[in-house]
This record gives sequence, structure tokens and C-alpha cells, in this order.
Amino acid sequence: MIRSMTAFAAAERSTPWGTLSGELRAVNHRFLEISPRLPEELRVIEPALRERISARVQRGKLDIGLRFRATQHDEEIRLNEPVLEQLARVSASCRPRFPGMVVGLADVLAFPGVIEQAQVDSEALHREALALVDALVDEFTAGREREGAKLSAVMGERLDGIEATILQVRGWMPEIREALKAKFAARLDEWKQTLDPARVEQEVVLALQKLDVDEELDRLGVHVAEARRVLGLRDAVGRRLDFLMQEFNREANTLGSKSVDTRTTQAAVDLKVLIEQLREQVQNIE
Repeated sequence: MIRSMTAFAAAERSTPWGTLSGELRAVNHRFLEISPRLPEELRVIEPALRERISARVQRGKLDIGLRFRATQHDEEIRLNEPVLEQLARVSASCRPRFPGMVVGLADVLAFPGVIEQAQVDSEALHREALALVDALVDEFTAGREREGAKLSAVMGERLDGIEATILQVRGWMPEIREALKAKFAARLDEWKQTLDPARVEQEVVLALQKLDVDEELDRLGVHVAEARRVLGLRDAVGRRLDFLMQEFNREANTLGSKSVDTRTTQAAVDLKVLIEQLREQVQNIE
């Protein structure tokens, strides 16, 4: 099953110290580019985060953001008495130098370390954060696969259209060949009287080349079969399909250049339209 490169996922996880939440989104990109936004408490997990994502995602520009909201405990406020004593001594020594300075209680309580806070187990919090990343990637991958299934259906319709056009051109070719042969035979009689043999031989070769489009039609059929096979793979197939689109275009262009009938000319145009629609969808595939 193919996967789209665009997706969005959000998840939340409760911990003893607060709530972790995160978002993961992606847009199309030729390669894998991961841009994390992490709070200070979680910056240390960035290498592990990148490793976990790159193990499961191969293409796309990914933005992942994690947030940590600490739990507000309703327990009694505890003061750090040793720190308060140190502040009092410093204040006493500084008061003669700054007699007009007034320090409020809120300023004292805001000083780092005055109010004792519950200690966070950093290692455990990091494990919880990585578990949240796994959950985000799970949801993200499921979303990509759902979108990929829709893309696969759309591309299948375009491949059906290409296949139908190939069959149509094959059906026309016997009639086109006979008409061209009759037209060419009439001209050949005229040329024999006015042109030198070398020029006549050159015109014969060119006409024969235009009559032979079986090779182009065969290769287009092979490309259709290969595209269907690739769409059924579990791997990242976007680049392979992108290359296949170039091969499709090459055969459609050759078919158009060999056209000697308005029907095959229009068929070549229709093929190019279908191939371009396929190519646009391929740009969204991982």
C-alpha cells in the first residue's frame, strides 16, 4: 500500500509530573527533513526522536512539536529555609548601601529555590516523551496510508485510461496502415517520374517508420503493468514512480511524433494528459 507524504497527527499523554502533548505534520519533499520544536526539559531526546521517525518515514518535510504542562499540585507550599536565611543575610549586608530600596514578599518568593517544588524524574519523563512520539508516528502513518489508498485509486483510474487508449490505438492501426499504404503507393508512382532513386528510398524508410508504433504501444503497456505492481508494494515508491512517469512521457511523445492520423494524434495528446495527472499524484507519494 502506498503512503501519502502529507498527514497530520496529534496525541496527549499523562505523566506523574504533568501532561505531554504533541503534533506531527508533513508536506511534500524530495527527501526526509525533520524539524523538531521541543521544550527545554525535552531537548535531550532530539537525537532519539529523529532516529525513531527516520526508521519509519523515508520522505517528506516533517514538523514535530512537543509540549510539557506541569501539574499544579494543591499541596501546601514549602519554603526552603536555608535559602531564605542566605537571602536574609545578603539583604542585611546590602541594606546600608541601598537605604531606599524596597523588596516585596512576591520578589522574595520568586527567587529561584525559595519555594521547593516536586522533583521531576527526568529520565522517566524522557521515556514518556518518546512513547508519545511513537504514538504520534503510529497515527501519522495510519493517516498517510488512508490518504495513500485514495491516491492509489485515483492513479488506478488514470492507468485504466492509458490502457484503454492503447487498445484503441491498436484497433485503429490496421485501418491506418492500409490507408497510408494506398496513399503512399500513389505518391510513389509520381515520385518515380520526378525524384532520384535515393530520395525515393529515403521517403520509403520514413513512411515505414511511421507505420510502426507497435514498440511504443508495447512499452506503454509494460509501464502500465509495472506501475500497478509498484502501487502494491509496501516500500516507499515515490521516486520509482517518478522515474516511471518519465518513461511514460517518452513513449507518448514518440507515438505523437509518428502519428499520421488525426485519431492517433489526439490519442497521443490524451495520453500526455493522463500521464501528467499521474505525475501530479506521484509528487504526493512517499
